[in-house]
Amino acid sequence: MVTETNQYENEHEHAATHDHGDAAELVPLSEHLQSVISAVQPLAPIGLALLDAAGCTIATDVVAHEDVPAFDNSAMDGYVVAGDVDEDWLDVTGEIAAGDEPMVSVEPGTAVRIMTGAQIPPGGTTVVPVEDVDEDGDRIRVRQAPSPGAHIRRAGEAVQAGETVLDAGTVLDAANIGMLAALGHAYVSVFPQPRVVIVSTGEELTDPGVERGPGAIYDANSYVLTVLARQTGAVTMRRMIPSDDQQVLRQTIEDLLPHADLLVTTGGVSAGRYDLVKVVLAELGDVRFTKVGMRPGMPQAFGVIEADPDRFIPCFGLPGNPVSAYVSFEVFVRPVIRRLQGRRDLSRPRVSATLEAPMPSVANKVEFVRVALRRRDGEWQARPTGDQGSGILRSLVEADGLAEVPADRDRMDVGERVLVHLLRTD
Repeated sequence: MVTETNQYENEHEHAATHDHGDAAELVPLSEHLQSVISAVQPLAPIGLALLDAAGCTIATDVVAHEDVPAFDNSAMDGYVVAGDVDEDWLDVTGEIAAGDEPMVSVEPGTAVRIMTGAQIPPGGTTVVPVEDVDEDGDRIRVRQAPSPGAHIRRAGEAVQAGETVLDAGTVLDAANIGMLAALGHAYVSVFPQPRVVIVSTGEELTDPGVERGPGAIYDANSYVLTVLARQTGAVTMRRMIPSDDQQVLRQTIEDLLPHADLLVTTGGVSAGRYDLVKVVLAELGDVRFTKVGMRPGMPQAFGVIEADPDRFIPCFGLPGNPVSAYVSFEVFVRPVIRRLQGRRDLSRPRVSATLEAPMPSVANKVEFVRVALRRRDGEWQARPTGDQGSGILRSLVEADGLAEVPADRDRMDVGERVLVHLLRTD
């Protein structure tokens, strides 16, 4: 019987003997990633209504133009009084509801009925909660005298005019949207959600739900990449081009470009006879093809294409194997989408984990091993999810993260610490 770990090691040794890519022509992963990110700038900011801006990134600092609260107001339903009060009866001389302009002042020996959020009238120094008074018609008696200034929200105690309340680069969540609304903003300047067009290519592809012919495979890549792009905050368009005709590929991609802020293709960028996507992308723009020192995902294409006159969009050509496409998205495409969004946090969170099983690797390449994580004695433990072949999607289905084996290592052993890129952060 072959154990899961031994199966992984045996299959890895077999794959390593067929690994292509001379070390001398490999571009280090960090170098390629830096060149990709440096080629991309955030999209031009737009003004959006608050609810439409949720999840977007603020383009400029937000400075309060007034105090919040804008005036002293009551934190309780009760009575506002002037100065010290004793057990004598006080005359109630008026009432102020939230939203009313005070039309009465508070004099010593009197009280004004007030509701939560209502503006404190002139002369008022303290609010007595309704449950702390005895009521008799238009008179009250305070049973328990509060400290001076109690139960009053002071103007500017939350935010003062001129204060920066949200920094540029903040991703708008519910609290941020609430703060903008409290400041009176109906619109906010944000970086828009990028429009990402996902294109899978190959004459062998068939859409799910359609009868599969001899030699055909169902298109999984475009679905995987579309969901990943949506989870990253993009607006997506998915297309499958089941053709290896160069003119068909070019025309379809050209038709899609006006709808894209980012183009991502999968398949057709390796060294195969029918890998025509690389030819088409090179015709359409300044797209370069690189062997990156990583596994899976060595063949990479990246550059810019002219979508409209004077509008150039970044373009990725990812490998066609499902796991290679997935890992390539995580390493390169996700940071670019977030860069377009104006975000500072370009990659997923990472944790350090202890290996529960050995992880062989390929020399000169950063290896991304799909691992399952568990907590043990307060620390993360990582174990490979079985067969790590670049076409085995199941290795991702069961994975919590991608363990990164450095390029200068050809193996990591049980008990060693490994950096894991988290895939599930909810």
